[in-house]
Amino acid sequence: MITLVTNETAAKGYQELSPGKRILLEAWQSWELKIGLGILLVIFAAALLYPLLFESDAYTMDIMNRNLPPLGMEGSVLEQPLGTDQLGRDLLARSFIGLGYSLLIAVPTVLLMFCIGCCIGIVAGVRGGWVESVAMRVTDAQLAIPLILLAVTVLGITRPNVPLIVMVLALAGWPLYARVARSVAQSEMRREYIRAARVLGASEWRIVITCIAPAVLPSIAFVAVLDVARIMIMEAVLGFLGLGIQPPTPSFGNMISEGRKYLVNYWWIPTMPGVFLLVVLTSINMVGASLERARNKIYKGAL
Repeated sequence: MITLVTNETAAKGYQELSPGKRILLEAWQSWELKIGLGILLVIFAAALLYPLLFESDAYTMDIMNRNLPPLGMEGSVLEQPLGTDQLGRDLLARSFIGLGYSLLIAVPTVLLMFCIGCCIGIVAGVRGGWVESVAMRVTDAQLAIPLILLAVTVLGITRPNVPLIVMVLALAGWPLYARVARSVAQSEMRREYIRAARVLGASEWRIVITCIAPAVLPSIAFVAVLDVARIMIMEAVLGFLGLGIQPPTPSFGNMISEGRKYLVNYWWIPTMPGVFLLVVLTSINMVGASLERARNKIYKGAL
């Protein structure tokens, strides 16, 4: 009897939690989330400790130690575990710097996409009518412009920098958030508690802030984690094309682009930054996929 009461109490308490907390609790049961977070924590800890443990500089050139292979190969050294490039610069130290710039672009871009898209989508879903029509036609027009074409057009006529890259990527990505936010907002507007709030005299903006936004934002916020990985890939592509972070500042794209000419004789110069990026992206995708599956399970009423 005591066990039955305890289980019923726990289930009732679980159902009373906000959707965001329920998604986090459900996702935490996944081994995929724990492994992804563990790998990311190890990488970030290594990025902080590596400069303290080894006197390696991402910018200092050392011609006497150029083209050193990674650990495990003949001629490798412990101080440069991923080897050195054609100018003797430490590839691991440069990869850490590249990761920092990649996140510096990806995280603000996703936040900007999230804010712009959710604001437009919620307003369109709540107001309806001509407001919704105009907002969705603008969204469709923006979706019709390929990201690479927009980036080449804007970044090709200016000197690329972090704020400009963030702006270009955000302008290309916000429509997806707008469409999802509008769909969820329309669904919420048909619910009984919204009608009850209107009967009690709540204004439209109060309903949006207290009812619609809390229902819309968590479901989209967890999906945004996957977009961080997507934007990191786009930043690397732009860097590879010469439209991203400019040398000598290291980024994954320009390191791979500069090292591709040495691929035959010194394969690790372009490969190691790519492998480093692959590990980071895989970890982020593992975290994002776990959160997305938990969100789908919660909102489909499986729990």
